[in-house]
Amino acid sequence: MSSVTAADYGWIRSSSVFPYGIEVGYTLTLVRGVSPEQVLQVMDAEPRGTCDGVDGLIEQQQDLYDEVDDDWDESFIAGAFTVPGDDGAWTVVLHFDGGVGMRHRFLEALSAGSRAVMHSSNGGKPIHQFYWYEDGELRTNFEWPTARTGTTPDDLLPVMQEVGFDLSGDGTDGYLDRKAAVLALAERLTGVRLTEEILTGAEYRLGRVPDEPAPEWTSVVIDITDASGERFYKEVTREQVEHAIEHHRPRRDQPIRLDEP
Repeated sequence: MSSVTAADYGWIRSSSVFPYGIEVGYTLTLVRGVSPEQVLQVMDAEPRGTCDGVDGLIEQQQDLYDEVDDDWDESFIAGAFTVPGDDGAWTVVLHFDGGVGMRHRFLEALSAGSRAVMHSSNGGKPIHQFYWYEDGELRTNFEWPTARTGTTPDDLLPVMQEVGFDLSGDGTDGYLDRKAAVLALAERLTGVRLTEEILTGAEYRLGRVPDEPAPEWTSVVIDITDASGERFYKEVTREQVEHAIEHHRPRRDQPIRLDEP
C-alpha cells in the first residue's frame, strides 16, 4: 500500500480546482476495472462527446445550466477518464454537480466484484462525504472522521491516522486540510495519485446524467413537541390528505371569518 499522506496533496491549497469544487459542489469517484464508457452507461448518462481538461468540464456544466429552464432540475455533466492504479486501470469520474453526488445505486453496481471510492462536497454549507464500496457493499462512510458508518466503519482507522486525519473531533483542521487527507486516503485505497496536471490535462469523456425522479410519497408525519414537553404525533396517509383537499375544495373561494370557532 502507498505511504502517501495529506502533505502530498498540499497542492490543492494553490489549486483552483478544489476550492472551486468546495464552493459549487463536486463529486470525484474512482472505480477499478470499469471503462469510462461503461461508467457513464451505468449512470444512465446521455453521451456528450469529449472535452480537454477540467476547465472544459466546468464549461460544459455551465452550458447545461444555461440549457435547463427548470431551477429544480438536478441533471449534471459527468466527465470520466482512465488512469493507472493498483491492480489495473481505474476510471476517474468528476462532476461539479452542486451537491447531487454519485447515486448509491450507481456505486453499488460499479463496485460489484471490484472497488469504488468517492468523495464529495455539496457546496455552500458545506457537507463533505467519503464513501468506500467493496463488492457492491458500503464498507465505510463518513462526513466527520470521528463519526463513521458502513459495514466496517473502523477498518480504515489506522490508515486515516497515518494520512493525517484529525481524529480529535475538534474540527480545527480546516476544509482544505481535511480534503487533502481525503485525497490521500483515496490513494491508499486505489493506488491512484491525482495531481492538478492530471485533472487539467486529461481528455474527459462526457455524459449528461438526468435528474432523479422524486419518489412517490405515501404519507406525512406531524411530530411537534411544545415548550412544556407535550408531544403531538400523527401520521397522515396520502389518501387522507387527498380526501381532505377534495372535501374542502368547494369552500376554497369563501372568505375567511376570524370569528369562526
